[in-house]
Amino acid sequence: MKTNDHRIRNYSEVIAREYGEKGSEERVKFEEEAYAFYSGLIVLEARKRAKITQEELARRIGADKSYISRIEKGITNPSAATFFRIVNALGLCVALV
Repeated sequence: MKTNDHRIRNYSEVIAREYGEKGSEERVKFEEEAYAFYSGLIVLEARKRAKITQEELARRIGADKSYISRIEKGITNPSAATFFRIVNALGLCVALV
């Protein structure tokens, strides 16, 4: 994405041009990868704030350390159930607004 010419952009158009229109196969794939990346960042930051290791978090939710690592790197997008188990294990809550 070449957008470093310091012009204000409509990023919806930039994303559509780069990854296709909403609903297209390419766009859906991009959005799934973006959600996985963002979810991973949330887990990573929350785990660090809780001052626990990947191994400890994995133990608390009944998973492997490598699974937590893949989530934090955005390689794996956890199911909703797993995400809520992680949130609970970190002593957090989810608010739907």
